[in-house]
Amino acid sequence: MASPDRPVVRAAGGVVWRRRADEVEVLVVHRPAPRDDWSLPKGKLEQGERHREAALREVWEETGLRCTLGERLTEVRYDTPKGEDKRVRWWAMTVDRDEGFTPNREIDDRRWVPVSELDGHLTWDTDRRLVRLFLSRDITS
Repeated sequence: MASPDRPVVRAAGGVVWRRRADEVEVLVVHRPAPRDDWSLPKGKLEQGERHREAALREVWEETGLRCTLGERLTEVRYDTPKGEDKRVRWWAMTVDRDEGFTPNREIDDRRWVPVSELDGHLTWDTDRRLVRLFLSRDITS
């Protein structure tokens, strides 16, 4: 629960997906040390920015992909290691164009992973649950 002494961090991200042959793939990103994890692209809202705008901007900044928002999936809430109340709104997204990926200090790799292999690639259970929710919505049909 939010309180004056417990900051709320607002963020947004995307489950970016495509169909290759007969399988759906989802884009995952790697954050280098100290995190050293594989996750879904997301990031904090800038001042005055709406969640939808932030989701598209963050996916583009982290992956080089310009996307179209699809269905809003959910809001995930969790405590950060700093004790903040983090709230991330998620959308399904499809790619309009690839402007190229350049590794940087925040994200050093991106990878398309078949949904059948995602559990082994994603570091966080919250991301795994989000992908299962995405798949349950039958968005890719």
